[in-house]
Amino acid sequence: MTTLQKTYRAKHRYARITQRKARLIADLIRGRSANEAFELLEFAPQRAAAFYIKVLKSAVANAAQDEGVDLNRLVVVDSRADDGPLLNNRMRWRAGPQGRAMPFAKKTSHLTVVVAVEGGAPAEEPKAKRKAKRKAKPAAEPVVGPAVEPAVEPAVEPAASNSPDDASGAPPSSDEQES
Repeated sequence: MTTLQKTYRAKHRYARITQRKARLIADLIRGRSANEAFELLEFAPQRAAAFYIKVLKSAVANAAQDEGVDLNRLVVVDSRADDGPLLNNRMRWRAGPQGRAMPFAKKTSHLTVVVAVEGGAPAEEPKAKRKAKRKAKPAAEPVVGPAVEPAVEPAVEPAASNSPDDASGAPPSSDEQES
């Protein structure tokens, strides 16, 4: 896993595009390097790509203000399209069938891009509360009665026979012993 340094953010608030359409492009560039994101946005046919090019340029420019930042190692950590208010905070109306009026909304979005330098020292993270881990108790030993040794069966040695048919090693039957 790569570690990330300080993050740099840029926002375009009240962008005149629906958040649903803008999220398609936000998902496209999230997690990619800034250079690769610029290439993807330049050739993406969606209208939201033009909005995100401007926001990404602004985020990279914010990172360029810090002298110790290598702009070629920037990564898009987060890109979002949150919903904004309706245009002029009201619904619009258009003519509907049979003299009715049908409402529609002109939606706006808040576009956000966050970039960070890949690699290097880790970013400062808030200290998380850790629960103290309790050590597991050793399992109780099973209660065992008096030790009983298993009965040992005496080894049965097969009788030596000179016939090649008796290769099984089984003891000779009573018929074979009489002959």
